Amino acid sequence: MALQALKNINRSAPADAPKDFPAMLEKFKGEIARALPRHINPDRMARIALTAFRMTPKLGECDPRSVFAAVIQSSQLGLEVGLMGEAHLVPFKGQCQLIPGYTGLMKLARQSGLVQDIYAHEVRVKDKFTLKLGMERSLEHEPLTAPGGFPASDEERGEVAGFYAVAVFKDGSRTFVAMSRKEVEKIRDGSRGYQSAKQYKKESVWDTDFVAMGLKTVIRRLCKFLPKSPELATALAMDAVSEQGQAQNLDLNEVIEGNYAPVVDDEQGDAPDAEAATAVKPEATSQQVKGGKPETAAAQAAKAEGQGAGNGASLLDAAIKSMEKAKTVDALDEAYIRAEAEFTGVELETLMREYRRIKADLGSLI
Repeated sequence: MALQALKNINRSAPADAPKDFPAMLEKFKGEIARALPRHINPDRMARIALTAFRMTPKLGECDPRSVFAAVIQSSQLGLEVGLMGEAHLVPFKGQCQLIPGYTGLMKLARQSGLVQDIYAHEVRVKDKFTLKLGMERSLEHEPLTAPGGFPASDEERGEVAGFYAVAVFKDGSRTFVAMSRKEVEKIRDGSRGYQSAKQYKKESVWDTDFVAMGLKTVIRRLCKFLPKSPELATALAMDAVSEQGQAQNLDLNEVIEGNYAPVVDDEQGDAPDAEAATAVKPEATSQQVKGGKPETAAAQAAKAEGQGAGNGASLLDAAIKSMEKAKTVDALDEAYIRAEAEFTGVELETLMREYRRIKADLGSLI
């Protein structure tokens, strides 16, 4: 249940209200503790948030409520801002944006419960790299080694030639994505943030940490082919909005309620589907097949739910009913992940909102 004291921050502030983010953090420390998920330590969150805030002086020029909302949203996702690289507080036109890092995306993918491991590496020109597609798909990477068999330095290995990311599912199957440097640079050049930095002759994160941004790009591409928890879906959407040069519009009330969902322009994704040709998807296993086309888990659930409901029962309604039957958060997560691949746009946002509502109801019963 949202806390009125925190929600009141969004309203016209009285004269004695906190004037900056550090003061706001101190004043509402107790309320923050009650608003956060149970596994989040509020004192640690506050220390990390304050450190991240002080490391970026420009955040002091942002609306402190937006910084506050970004910190709460980060905690709702289960990511730590700042030095760990899971998420970053970034100023944008007087507001604070929450940008997930590639380590944060990997963390959320693992926490979905269906991904056992996920990792990414850059490939350099003197490494041995072999990519094979077709009936027998494989990816092999042997970094250049120094005397004694130890890894050679980046300088010895040469310039970056490309990146790849691999996901290992709980059943042992794998999927991967490989992108050349040229592909990654095309994504970079389409980024509004990079374009703005070049326009005003400023240094961007692509200039200071190209490898990290390349790893994030290939991880983000891989995540398109993974089962996504609501947290991972939200993080990817927030990142996409930022890449499009748009405001995330972090509404503090929605963040506290757990109902925040960024709106992404699907026509401005990081790359068209045709560019994902090197993404290898796992084979369908237990899916039913009709007319040669695999039937998704969501469609199967809808069929089961709609047996007695007539032809008017929608796929979305059936998916929501399936989630409402969950008796535990784990069962709810599994129902959501089975269903989310079936929806996009407004329907996916509705599914995410219903997931959070049901999760909150389950939490009140514990």
